[in-house]
Amino acid sequence: MSKNIGVLGCGWLGLPLAVTLLKKGYKVHGTSTSIEKLKTLSDAGIKPFHISISENVITGNISEFLNNIQILIVNIPPKLRGKHRENYVNKIQLLYDAVKKTKIKKVLFISSTSVYGNIDGDVDETTKPNPKTTSGIQLLEAEQVFSFDSELDSSVIRFGGLIGPERHPVTILSGRSALENGNAPVNLIHLNDCIGIIEQVVEKSWWNELFNGVYPYHPKKREYYTSEARKRNLQAPDYKPYTSEKGKIIRSNALINVKNFEFTTSP
Repeated sequence: MSKNIGVLGCGWLGLPLAVTLLKKGYKVHGTSTSIEKLKTLSDAGIKPFHISISENVITGNISEFLNNIQILIVNIPPKLRGKHRENYVNKIQLLYDAVKKTKIKKVLFISSTSVYGNIDGDVDETTKPNPKTTSGIQLLEAEQVFSFDSELDSSVIRFGGLIGPERHPVTILSGRSALENGNAPVNLIHLNDCIGIIEQVVEKSWWNELFNGVYPYHPKKREYYTSEARKRNLQAPDYKPYTSEKGKIIRSNALINVKNFEFTTSP
């Protein structure tokens, strides 16, 4: 079993993932774009690296980070909003070029269900993506940077909306009015299950595969976010009174029906 793992991006998901892998007996290299956070990584037992990837250059000792690891987990989301927009595909291509200079043969790419776009009805891993947003378009292309290389064992996980400690969409939606798609289903996944899926990919060698990571519970947005707001004593979001039932339900068929993965934490 490969014992050295690199987690590129030790943020909300990457840090607790790295800690979990440490407890499993792996040696973990981790990166952060924040110098201040390096001590947090070190204190947790993670070998810290200050690495930042732009569309033109990788800042930091990327070769040392990649040295002596057998598995690389790529967990850096696109930054396509605000003033500092960058070409995400170029960033991943730079990373790929660095990886190819090493002995790494296994890469797990963390993606998003946004690559499917505005499809109605059931969506699973066999559904052809049709992204409409810049983020979705670039994520789909970035997925292929590693998966198109037959010399690498690479897998992709497309996570739904991420929830967990200090992170829930209702805190942003609270008090907002005239929201669209109130009858569309939610497609969410808890941090615990994100980590659980990644663990299984690593430990059971689920390579050269594609997985949707979405909890199999899909209530309507209007009902779900109203209920979640009440639990937190927040003002419930207001949705336009549309009766349409359109929207996509993202199925994690490859995980549930093929791999017998069991989700543990309901959104």
